[in-house]
Amino acid sequence: MKNSALEYHSRFPKGKTKVVPTKPTENSYDLSLAYSPGVAYPCLEIEKQPDLVYEYTNRGNLVGIITNGTAILGLGNIGASAGKPVMEGKAVLFKKFAGIDVFDIEINETDPEKFITIVKALEPTFGGINLEDIRAPECFHIEKTLDESMKIPVFHDDQHGTAIISTAALLNSLEITGKKAGNIKVVINGAGAAAISIAEMLTHIGVKHESIFMLDSRGVISHKRTNLHESKLPFVRNTEAETLADIFPGTDLFIGVSVANVVTEAMVKTMAEKPIMFALANPDPEIPYPDAKRARPDLIMATGRSDYHNQVNNVLGFPFIFRGALDVRAKVVNMEMKLAAAYALSELTKLPVPIEVSEAYNEKEIRFGADYIIPKPLDSRVLYHVAPAVAEAAVKTGVNQVEYPGREAYVKFLESIMAQQQEPISALEI
Repeated sequence: MKNSALEYHSRFPKGKTKVVPTKPTENSYDLSLAYSPGVAYPCLEIEKQPDLVYEYTNRGNLVGIITNGTAILGLGNIGASAGKPVMEGKAVLFKKFAGIDVFDIEINETDPEKFITIVKALEPTFGGINLEDIRAPECFHIEKTLDESMKIPVFHDDQHGTAIISTAALLNSLEITGKKAGNIKVVINGAGAAAISIAEMLTHIGVKHESIFMLDSRGVISHKRTNLHESKLPFVRNTEAETLADIFPGTDLFIGVSVANVVTEAMVKTMAEKPIMFALANPDPEIPYPDAKRARPDLIMATGRSDYHNQVNNVLGFPFIFRGALDVRAKVVNMEMKLAAAYALSELTKLPVPIEVSEAYNEKEIRFGADYIIPKPLDSRVLYHVAPAVAEAAVKTGVNQVEYPGREAYVKFLESIMAQQQEPISALEI
C-alpha cells in the first residue's frame, strides 16, 4: 500500500488536483475576453454591484479547504505542508461527489488569532470555508470567531461532519432497536472537536445532556477532575467512575472518537440490551469489528472503515452540505441545516438501494437494518437528498441570500451540474 500510494501521488502531474479553464482559450479573441481588454468589464460591474462577483466569477462554486496542519487525519500535528495531500484529497471528494471546485490552502500559522486574521482576509475569494484538521481546543474559538465575522458559511468538518453522520446513524439505530433517544445512556470516548460536536447534536434529537458521559485521555470527565478546559466543563458528571471500564456497564450507545484498542470484549458484554457502538477511530477502531460482534451478537456496530458494514464517513456530509449552502448563498451552516442533513441521510437509508450500489460494494442486496444504518458513500442519490434538505433549511431559517427554486427544479439543476462533461466551445461560436 505504501509504495502504491507514493507512486499514485508522485505520478505526473504531481499531487491530485489541477486548475483548468472553464471557458474557451483557443484563439486571440478568446484570450481577449478572458483577460485584457475584456476582463475589465466584469471588474467594473462588480465594483458597482459587489454581489455580481457571483455572476461573473467562480466564487459561488468555490470552497476554500483551510488547515494549519495541527491535527491531520489521525497523524497529529505534522505541519501545514505535510497536511497538503489530505487537503488535496478532500478537494477531489468535493468535486467528485458534488461538482464543487476547491482551492486547498495550508497556512503555516498556529497562533489562533493570526490564523483567524489570515482566513478572514480570504473572504472575497470563496463562497464557503471548510476548516480542516485544526486541533482542539483552538478550533472551537477559530470556527466561532470566523463564523460570526464572515458573511459566507464556515464549517469545521472535523467537528460537524462526524456529528451529522453519527446522528443519522443513531436515528436509524434507535428505530431498529426500538429505543428512545431520551432514555439512552451515552458514553463518548474522546473529548476533542468531533466528540463535543457529536454530544451537542445528539441533544437536538432528544438525548438528555446529563445522560452523556465523556472521557478524555485522563479518564471520565467528573466532579473529581480539576484544570479542565472550558469546552469540557459542560460534561462534568457527578460520578465515581474514573475509567472507560468503570463507565461502560449499562451503556446503550458508545461513540469512540479516540484511539484504537481501548475497548475490550469484556466491556462490550456489560452494555445494555441491544447496544449500539460507533467505534470511529481511524484507521483502527476502538475495538475490532469482529471482536465486538463476537462479544455481543445483538450489537449494532459502525466504524470509520470501508471493509465492514456501516461506515461512518464524512464524505456523506460535507460535499452535499456545501452544495446546498452555496446554491442559496447561505451566510452560515446553522444547526437546522446540519439536522436537515442528518435526517435526509436517515430517510435515504430506508429507501430501496439501487443494484449498482450493491454491486459497487460486492453485495447481493443492501437493505435497511442492523448492517445498513447509513447510506453508502458511492450512492449517487445522497447528493439529491442532502443538498436540497440543506438548502431548504437555510431558506426556512432565513440565512439564504438568493431564492430557492423549489426541490424539483433544484434537483434538475444538480443533475445538470453532475452531467457537464463536454469540452467548452470557442467563444467565436457563441
